[in-house]
Amino acid sequence: MNFLFIGYFAVFFTVVSFLPQAIKTLKTREVNGLSALTYLFLFLGSLSWFSYGIVLSDVPLIVTNFLTTFFTGLILFLIVKEKSKTN
Repeated sequence: MNFLFIGYFAVFFTVVSFLPQAIKTLKTREVNGLSALTYLFLFLGSLSWFSYGIVLSDVPLIVTNFLTTFFTGLILFLIVKEKSKTN
């Protein structure tokens, strides 16, 4: 039995979990409650999983972590940018 659908199910929920925070941060530019260190670790972790997915040629792993890396990188960029304005 092919369980690839479980991978795509995971892709959807993992990526969608970061989308609300990315949209809210883009709209409001409010980053005071967000931890740069947490988003740095999430970014590096998803970038590592993305690279690992490429090595394995695992499409769900690649898609999930490409999008997660993009969204966490965007949020991290906004955290650094907005916090540097206030300092």
